[in-house]
Amino acid sequence: MTRAAARHILVPTEEKANDLKQQIADGADFAEIARTHSTCPSGADGGDLGVFAPGQMVKEFNDVCFGEAVGVVHGPVKTQFGYHLIEVTKRDV
Repeated sequence: MTRAAARHILVPTEEKANDLKQQIADGADFAEIARTHSTCPSGADGGDLGVFAPGQMVKEFNDVCFGEAVGVVHGPVKTQFGYHLIEVTKRDV
């Protein structure tokens, strides 16, 4: 069974997501940025969402987690919740 693990940062605006993505690209720690800025409760855990199967997340999030590269910060990805930066940390097929 295909499963993935990911962490994310959820913010209300695309502009904020782009700003945080640039900070991470410049060397800021993803988990620390998540703890400081994410509006999702997972932010307290550095954005860690654990392991999940296809279809457990909203479509836009699911498409990144099961279709894009592992170990890269993707986004901003817009969902009904806001704008996400998503890092797929592991994927088993």
